[in-house]
Amino acid sequence: MTLTLPPYQSKLQGWPGLIEAYKSYLPVTEKTPVVTLQEGNTPLIPVPAIAHQVGRQVEVFVKYDGLNPTGSFKDRGMTLAISKAKEAGAKAVICASTGNTSASAAAYARRGGMRAFVLIPDGNIALGKLAQALLYGAQVLAIKGNFDQALEIVREVANKYPVTLVNSVNPYRLEGQKTGAFEIVDTLGEAPDWLCIPVGNAGNITAYWMGFCQYHKIGKCDRLPKMMGFQAAGAAPIVQGNPIAQPETVASAIRIGNPASWEKAIAAQQASQGSFTAVTDEEILEAYRLLASNEGIFCEPASAASVAGLLKVKDQVPTGSKIVCVLTGHGLKDPDVAIKHSNNQFKQGLEPSIEAVAEVMGF
Repeated sequence: MTLTLPPYQSKLQGWPGLIEAYKSYLPVTEKTPVVTLQEGNTPLIPVPAIAHQVGRQVEVFVKYDGLNPTGSFKDRGMTLAISKAKEAGAKAVICASTGNTSASAAAYARRGGMRAFVLIPDGNIALGKLAQALLYGAQVLAIKGNFDQALEIVREVANKYPVTLVNSVNPYRLEGQKTGAFEIVDTLGEAPDWLCIPVGNAGNITAYWMGFCQYHKIGKCDRLPKMMGFQAAGAAPIVQGNPIAQPETVASAIRIGNPASWEKAIAAQQASQGSFTAVTDEEILEAYRLLASNEGIFCEPASAASVAGLLKVKDQVPTGSKIVCVLTGHGLKDPDVAIKHSNNQFKQGLEPSIEAVAEVMGF
Protein backbone atom coordinates (compact mmCIF):
# COMPACT_ATOMS: atom_id res chain seq x y z
CA MET A 1 0.00 0.00 0.00
CA THR A 2 1.39 3.39 -0.99
CA LEU A 3 0.82 6.29 1.39
CA THR A 4 -0.22 9.40 -0.50
CA LEU A 5 0.61 12.57 1.38
CA PRO A 6 -0.86 16.04 0.73
CA PRO A 7 1.26 18.24 -1.57
CA TYR A 8 2.50 20.36 1.33
CA GLN A 9 3.88 17.35 3.16
CA SER A 10 6.54 14.71 2.70
CA LYS A 11 7.79 11.94 4.93
CA LEU A 12 10.93 13.96 5.59
CA GLN A 13 9.59 17.42 6.33
CA GLY A 14 6.27 16.63 7.99
CA TRP A 15 4.04 19.60 8.66
CA PRO A 16 5.73 22.77 7.34
CA GLY A 17 3.67 25.40 9.15
CA LEU A 18 0.57 27.28 8.09
CA ILE A 19 2.00 29.53 5.41
CA GLU A 20 3.52 26.70 3.41
CA ALA A 21 0.50 24.45 3.99
CA TYR A 22 -2.08 26.99 2.87
CA LYS A 23 -0.10 29.54 0.87
CA SER A 24 -2.50 29.43 -2.10
CA TYR A 25 -5.17 30.83 0.26
CA LEU A 26 -2.97 33.44 1.92
CA PRO A 27 -1.60 36.87 0.86
CA VAL A 28 1.98 35.72 0.37
CA THR A 29 4.37 35.49 -2.57
CA GLU A 30 7.65 33.76 -3.26
CA LYS A 31 9.34 36.90 -1.92
CA THR A 32 7.69 36.61 1.50
CA PRO A 33 10.27 35.51 4.09
CA VAL A 34 8.39 32.85 6.05
CA VAL A 35 8.86 33.10 9.81
CA THR A 36 7.45 29.90 11.26
CA LEU A 37 7.57 27.62 14.28
CA GLN A 38 5.54 24.96 12.44
CA GLU A 39 2.34 26.28 13.97
CA GLY A 40 -1.07 24.86 13.11
CA ASN A 41 -2.11 21.26 12.43
CA THR A 42 -3.63 21.15 15.92
CA PRO A 43 -5.89 18.21 16.80
CA LEU A 44 -9.66 18.07 16.53
CA ILE A 45 -10.53 15.91 19.52
CA PRO A 46 -13.89 14.17 20.12
CA VAL A 47 -15.29 14.96 23.59
CA PRO A 48 -17.95 12.33 24.35
CA ALA A 49 -18.56 13.46 27.94
CA ILE A 50 -19.48 16.93 26.69
CA ALA A 51 -21.63 15.42 23.93
CA HIS A 52 -23.44 13.30 26.53
CA GLN A 53 -24.30 16.41 28.52
CA VAL A 54 -25.67 18.11 25.41
CA GLY A 55 -27.67 15.02 24.37
CA ARG A 56 -29.69 15.06 21.14
CA GLN A 57 -27.32 12.54 19.48
CA VAL A 58 -24.79 15.25 18.77
CA GLU A 59 -21.08 14.89 18.05
CA VAL A 60 -18.87 17.40 19.80
CA PHE A 61 -15.21 18.08 19.02
CA VAL A 62 -12.71 20.55 20.42
CA LYS A 63 -10.16 22.30 18.24
CA TYR A 64 -7.28 22.33 20.71
CA ASP A 65 -5.23 25.33 19.60
CA GLY A 66 -3.43 25.35 22.93
CA LEU A 67 -1.03 22.93 21.24
CA ASN A 68 0.43 25.63 19.01
CA PRO A 69 4.12 26.49 19.63
CA THR A 70 3.53 29.26 22.19
CA GLY A 71 0.42 27.58 23.56
CA SER A 72 -2.35 29.58 21.90
CA PHE A 73 -4.21 30.26 18.65
CA LYS A 74 -2.37 33.58 18.33
CA ASP A 75 0.47 31.77 16.56
CA ARG A 76 -1.77 31.25 13.53
CA GLY A 77 -2.01 34.96 12.88
CA MET A 78 1.42 35.86 14.14
CA THR A 79 3.37 33.72 11.69
CA LEU A 80 1.79 35.70 8.84
CA ALA A 81 1.87 39.11 10.52
CA ILE A 82 5.56 38.78 11.37
CA SER A 83 6.43 37.33 7.96
CA LYS A 84 4.75 40.25 6.20
CA ALA A 85 6.36 42.74 8.59
CA LYS A 86 9.75 41.25 7.76
CA GLU A 87 8.93 41.41 4.06
CA ALA A 88 8.19 45.13 4.48
CA GLY A 89 11.53 45.69 6.19
CA ALA A 90 10.26 46.18 9.75
CA LYS A 91 12.85 46.07 12.52
CA ALA A 92 10.42 46.09 15.46
CA VAL A 93 6.84 45.14 16.30
CA ILE A 94 4.46 46.22 19.05
CA CYS A 95 1.23 44.90 20.53
CA ALA A 96 -1.16 45.30 23.43
CA SER A 97 -2.02 42.08 25.16
CA THR A 98 -3.83 40.27 27.93
CA GLY A 99 -1.05 37.71 27.61
CA ASN A 100 -1.25 35.33 24.67
CA THR A 101 -0.59 37.93 21.97
CA SER A 102 2.47 39.15 23.85
CA ALA A 103 3.92 35.65 24.08
CA SER A 104 3.28 34.91 20.41
CA ALA A 105 4.49 38.29 19.14
CA ALA A 106 7.68 38.01 21.17
CA ALA A 107 8.44 34.48 19.97
CA TYR A 108 7.85 35.15 16.29
CA ALA A 109 9.52 38.57 16.30
CA ARG A 110 12.66 37.15 17.84
CA ARG A 111 12.51 34.21 15.42
CA GLY A 112 12.39 36.77 12.61
CA GLY A 113 15.24 38.87 14.01
CA MET A 114 13.05 41.78 15.13
CA ARG A 115 12.59 43.61 18.42
CA ALA A 116 9.30 43.12 20.25
CA PHE A 117 7.52 45.61 22.52
CA VAL A 118 4.40 44.56 24.41
CA LEU A 119 2.04 46.63 26.55
CA ILE A 120 0.10 44.76 29.22
CA PRO A 121 -2.35 45.75 31.98
CA ASP A 122 -0.29 45.91 35.16
CA GLY A 123 -1.27 43.10 37.52
CA ASN A 124 -3.84 41.64 35.10
CA ILE A 125 -1.83 39.10 33.13
CA ALA A 126 -1.45 35.41 33.88
CA LEU A 127 2.07 34.60 35.04
CA GLY A 128 2.58 31.84 32.50
CA LYS A 129 2.09 34.33 29.67
CA LEU A 130 4.24 37.02 31.25
CA ALA A 131 7.03 34.49 31.73
CA GLN A 132 6.91 33.59 28.04
CA ALA A 133 7.10 37.17 26.80
CA LEU A 134 10.03 37.93 29.08
CA LEU A 135 12.00 34.84 28.20
CA TYR A 136 11.40 35.23 24.48
CA GLY A 137 13.12 38.60 24.80
CA ALA A 138 10.32 41.14 24.51
CA GLN A 139 10.45 44.49 26.23
CA VAL A 140 7.37 44.26 28.45
CA LEU A 141 5.73 47.55 29.46
CA ALA A 142 2.99 47.34 32.10
CA ILE A 143 0.55 50.26 32.19
CA LYS A 144 -1.81 51.34 34.97
CA GLY A 145 -4.86 50.58 32.87
CA ASN A 146 -6.71 47.84 31.03
CA PHE A 147 -6.26 46.15 27.66
CA ASP A 148 -8.43 48.61 25.77
CA GLN A 149 -6.28 51.54 26.96
CA ALA A 150 -3.12 49.63 26.03
CA LEU A 151 -4.48 49.01 22.53
CA GLU A 152 -5.19 52.71 22.04
CA ILE A 153 -1.59 53.51 22.99
CA VAL A 154 0.07 50.96 20.71
CA ARG A 155 -2.06 52.03 17.77
CA GLU A 156 -0.86 55.61 18.26
CA VAL A 157 2.75 54.49 18.67
CA ALA A 158 2.59 52.44 15.46
CA ASN A 159 1.16 55.45 13.62
CA LYS A 160 3.91 57.79 14.80
CA TYR A 161 7.03 55.62 14.96
CA PRO A 162 8.77 52.96 12.81
CA VAL A 163 7.25 49.94 14.54
CA THR A 164 4.66 47.51 13.15
CA LEU A 165 1.45 46.84 15.05
CA VAL A 166 0.67 43.10 15.28
CA ASN A 167 -2.63 43.11 17.17
CA SER A 168 -5.62 41.67 15.33
CA VAL A 169 -6.34 45.07 13.76
CA ASN A 170 -3.42 44.04 11.54
CA PRO A 171 -5.28 42.31 8.66
CA TYR A 172 -2.59 39.66 8.28
CA ARG A 173 -3.41 38.36 11.76
CA LEU A 174 -6.94 37.41 10.72
CA GLU A 175 -5.70 35.97 7.43
CA GLY A 176 -3.50 33.57 9.38
CA GLN A 177 -6.14 32.75 11.97
CA LYS A 178 -8.69 31.75 9.32
CA THR A 179 -6.62 28.59 8.74
CA GLY A 180 -8.22 27.10 11.83
CA ALA A 181 -11.43 26.82 9.80
CA PHE A 182 -9.51 25.19 6.94
CA GLU A 183 -8.12 22.54 9.27
CA ILE A 184 -11.55 21.75 10.74
CA VAL A 185 -13.03 21.18 7.28
CA ASP A 186 -9.97 19.22 6.16
CA THR A 187 -10.37 16.92 9.18
CA LEU A 188 -14.17 16.53 9.27
CA GLY A 189 -14.59 16.52 5.50
CA GLU A 190 -17.28 19.18 5.97
CA ALA A 191 -17.98 22.30 8.01
CA PRO A 192 -19.62 21.67 11.40
CA ASP A 193 -23.20 22.72 12.06
CA TRP A 194 -22.05 24.97 14.90
CA LEU A 195 -18.72 26.63 15.65
CA CYS A 196 -18.58 27.62 19.33
CA ILE A 197 -15.84 30.11 20.14
CA PRO A 198 -14.73 32.41 22.98
CA VAL A 199 -14.96 36.11 22.14
CA GLY A 200 -12.63 38.74 23.56
CA ASN A 201 -11.24 41.14 21.00
CA ALA A 202 -13.48 39.36 18.45
CA GLY A 203 -10.78 38.75 15.86
CA ASN A 204 -10.92 34.96 16.01
CA ILE A 205 -14.65 34.58 15.34
CA THR A 206 -14.16 36.97 12.43
CA ALA A 207 -11.22 34.98 11.11
CA TYR A 208 -12.95 31.59 11.37
CA TRP A 209 -15.91 32.93 9.43
CA MET A 210 -13.52 34.22 6.74
CA GLY A 211 -11.98 30.75 6.49
CA PHE A 212 -15.25 28.87 6.26
CA CYS A 213 -16.56 31.29 3.63
CA GLN A 214 -13.40 30.98 1.55
CA TYR A 215 -13.51 27.18 1.62
CA HIS A 216 -17.25 27.21 0.85
CA LYS A 217 -16.74 29.50 -2.13
CA ILE A 218 -14.29 27.09 -3.76
CA GLY A 219 -16.36 24.00 -2.98
CA LYS A 220 -14.31 22.59 -0.11
CA CYS A 221 -17.46 22.44 2.04
CA ASP A 222 -21.15 22.42 1.14
CA ARG A 223 -22.44 24.39 4.11
CA LEU A 224 -21.45 27.12 6.54
CA PRO A 225 -21.66 26.78 10.33
CA LYS A 226 -23.60 28.94 12.73
CA MET A 227 -21.04 31.09 14.52
CA MET A 228 -21.83 30.90 18.23
CA GLY A 229 -19.76 33.44 20.16
CA PHE A 230 -19.45 33.39 23.94
CA GLN A 231 -18.27 36.22 26.17
CA ALA A 232 -17.59 36.25 29.89
CA ALA A 233 -20.51 37.90 31.69
CA GLY A 234 -18.22 40.51 33.28
CA ALA A 235 -16.69 41.34 29.90
CA ALA A 236 -19.58 41.04 27.45
CA PRO A 237 -19.77 44.31 25.52
CA ILE A 238 -21.15 42.70 22.35
CA VAL A 239 -23.89 40.90 24.28
CA GLN A 240 -24.77 44.08 26.21
CA GLY A 241 -24.49 46.31 23.18
CA ASN A 242 -22.06 48.83 24.63
CA PRO A 243 -18.38 49.04 25.67
CA ILE A 244 -17.47 48.14 29.24
CA ALA A 245 -15.00 50.48 30.92
CA GLN A 246 -13.78 48.03 33.58
CA PRO A 247 -14.27 44.44 32.35
CA GLU A 248 -13.79 41.74 34.96
CA THR A 249 -13.60 37.95 34.62
CA VAL A 250 -11.45 35.04 35.73
CA ALA A 251 -10.97 34.32 32.01
CA SER A 252 -8.20 36.90 31.56
CA ALA A 253 -7.67 36.24 27.84
CA ILE A 254 -11.14 37.59 27.06
CA ARG A 255 -11.17 40.39 29.66
CA ILE A 256 -11.77 43.04 26.98
CA GLY A 257 -14.38 45.78 27.14
CA ASN A 258 -14.24 47.25 23.63
CA PRO A 259 -13.37 44.63 20.99
CA ALA A 260 -11.35 45.87 18.02
CA SER A 261 -13.19 43.55 15.59
CA TRP A 262 -16.67 44.25 17.03
CA GLU A 263 -18.38 45.15 13.74
CA LYS A 264 -16.78 42.29 11.80
CA ALA A 265 -17.81 39.82 14.49
CA ILE A 266 -21.41 41.06 14.39
CA ALA A 267 -21.36 40.67 10.61
CA ALA A 268 -20.13 37.06 10.94
CA GLN A 269 -22.78 36.26 13.55
CA GLN A 270 -25.57 37.73 11.47
CA ALA A 271 -24.48 36.21 8.17
CA SER A 272 -24.22 32.77 9.79
CA GLN A 273 -27.48 33.16 11.75
CA GLY A 274 -25.53 32.52 14.92
CA SER A 275 -25.61 34.35 18.25
CA PHE A 276 -23.61 35.92 21.06
CA THR A 277 -24.23 34.74 24.62
CA ALA A 278 -22.67 35.62 27.98
CA VAL A 279 -21.45 32.92 30.36
CA THR A 280 -20.66 33.48 34.02
CA ASP A 281 -17.28 32.83 35.60
CA GLU A 282 -18.87 29.93 37.49
CA GLU A 283 -20.06 28.38 34.21
CA ILE A 284 -16.63 28.90 32.64
CA LEU A 285 -14.85 27.27 35.59
CA GLU A 286 -17.27 24.33 35.61
CA ALA A 287 -16.56 23.68 31.91
CA TYR A 288 -12.83 24.18 32.57
CA ARG A 289 -12.87 21.47 35.23
CA LEU A 290 -15.12 19.21 33.14
CA LEU A 291 -12.76 19.30 30.16
CA ALA A 292 -9.79 18.40 32.36
CA SER A 293 -11.36 15.79 34.64
CA ASN A 294 -13.66 14.06 32.12
CA GLU A 295 -11.84 14.53 28.82
CA GLY A 296 -8.19 14.89 29.88
CA ILE A 297 -7.90 18.26 28.15
CA PHE A 298 -6.30 21.15 30.04
CA CYS A 299 -7.16 24.53 28.53
CA GLU A 300 -6.99 28.03 29.93
CA PRO A 301 -10.21 29.44 31.44
CA ALA A 302 -11.05 31.68 28.47
CA SER A 303 -10.98 28.64 26.18
CA ALA A 304 -13.56 26.88 28.31
CA ALA A 305 -16.04 29.67 27.55
CA SER A 306 -16.83 27.91 24.26
CA VAL A 307 -17.83 24.71 26.06
CA ALA A 308 -19.59 26.59 28.85
CA GLY A 309 -21.59 28.41 26.21
CA LEU A 310 -22.52 25.23 24.38
CA LEU A 311 -23.78 23.67 27.60
CA LYS A 312 -25.72 26.85 28.40
CA VAL A 313 -27.61 26.84 25.07
CA LYS A 314 -27.76 23.06 24.60
CA ASP A 315 -31.55 23.15 24.28
CA GLN A 316 -31.11 25.07 21.02
CA VAL A 317 -28.83 22.44 19.45
CA PRO A 318 -30.39 20.61 16.47
CA THR A 319 -30.55 16.82 16.87
CA GLY A 320 -27.64 14.97 15.27
CA SER A 321 -25.48 18.05 14.87
CA LYS A 322 -21.71 18.19 14.56
CA ILE A 323 -20.31 20.88 16.83
CA VAL A 324 -16.77 22.20 17.18
CA CYS A 325 -15.71 24.18 20.24
CA VAL A 326 -12.50 26.17 19.83
CA LEU A 327 -10.07 25.92 22.75
CA THR A 328 -7.84 28.91 22.24
CA GLY A 329 -5.07 28.38 24.81
CA HIS A 330 -3.27 25.81 26.93
CA GLY A 331 -4.04 25.40 30.63
CA LEU A 332 -0.45 26.00 31.68
CA LYS A 333 -0.86 29.61 30.59
CA ASP A 334 -2.61 30.26 33.90
CA PRO A 335 -1.58 27.68 36.53
CA ASP A 336 -2.70 29.89 39.43
CA VAL A 337 -6.34 29.59 38.37
CA ALA A 338 -6.00 25.83 38.01
CA ILE A 339 -4.70 25.44 41.55
CA LYS A 340 -7.15 27.88 43.07
CA HIS A 341 -10.25 26.46 41.40
CA SER A 342 -9.51 22.74 41.40
CA ASN A 343 -12.01 20.68 43.38
CA ASN A 344 -9.36 18.08 44.18
CA GLN A 345 -7.54 18.08 47.47
CA PHE A 346 -3.79 18.56 47.60
CA LYS A 347 -2.46 16.35 50.38
CA GLN A 348 0.71 17.73 51.95
CA GLY A 349 2.98 16.80 54.85
CA LEU A 350 2.54 13.04 54.61
CA GLU A 351 4.99 10.75 56.35
CA PRO A 352 7.31 9.02 53.86
CA SER A 353 5.85 5.54 54.39
CA ILE A 354 3.74 3.05 52.43
CA GLU A 355 1.19 2.98 55.24
CA ALA A 356 0.66 6.75 55.24
CA VAL A 357 0.26 6.89 51.47
CA ALA A 358 -2.04 3.87 51.36
CA GLU A 359 -4.24 5.31 54.11
CA VAL A 360 -4.79 8.54 52.18
CA MET A 361 -5.55 6.47 49.06
CA GLY A 362 -8.31 4.71 50.97
CA PHE A 363 -6.66 1.28 51.26
